[in-house]
Amino acid sequence: MMDRIPEEELMQSEEQAKAYAFADFSKPHDLFIETFLEKLPEIHPSFNDVVLDLGCGPCDITRRFAKSYADAGFHAVDGSAVMLKFGQELNEKAGLTARIKLIETCLPDVNLPQQHYHAIISNSLLHHLADPLSLWETIHKHAKPFAYVFVMDLIRPVDEQTVKYLSDEYAANEPDILREDFENSLRAAYTVKEVRKQLDKMDLGKLQVEEVSDRHMAIYGIL
Repeated sequence: MMDRIPEEELMQSEEQAKAYAFADFSKPHDLFIETFLEKLPEIHPSFNDVVLDLGCGPCDITRRFAKSYADAGFHAVDGSAVMLKFGQELNEKAGLTARIKLIETCLPDVNLPQQHYHAIISNSLLHHLADPLSLWETIHKHAKPFAYVFVMDLIRPVDEQTVKYLSDEYAANEPDILREDFENSLRAAYTVKEVRKQLDKMDLGKLQVEEVSDRHMAIYGIL
């Protein structure tokens, strides 16, 4: 197994954030929604509580959730002001600014409009974190009893050859900046075994950890 190579926690570059905000992530983001609906079917489409989205970026996942759960509100958290700027623009175009509240703050000491949430989601944040426990600490602190939790992230490949294979398979037609980001994210990702250890350390061992594609894992369950 290749050693983990950390990457920067925040996307602060305007060029990088813009490329990410307007890229076509429909396949992995559709997978996020489909897997969520499959693994947590208890959440009724009329769910009308507030969902906490950690590491929302430009809010593509948040907007997809807003379409699936038309009665829900969203508190979308990210530490990058430039990412949230693009998120706000895209939310305005989608007519969702009334339902999606953007919050610029960093884990684990987040400043949120409410203390506890009945549903917490996160996509592709874990591999950005130098201390992965900050994500699980935040979830543990802000989840209501019996909260729904769904986190998806990349899985670190076994070697550099696999990094290049996955890059060729899924990012060959992307701009160089996105292809490089994807490869760096694969190198920075955690393994399923590492994530299970993280959850056990934070007393979140009831959450399931499952490979859901050749490059993604899902961490999910009801607390």
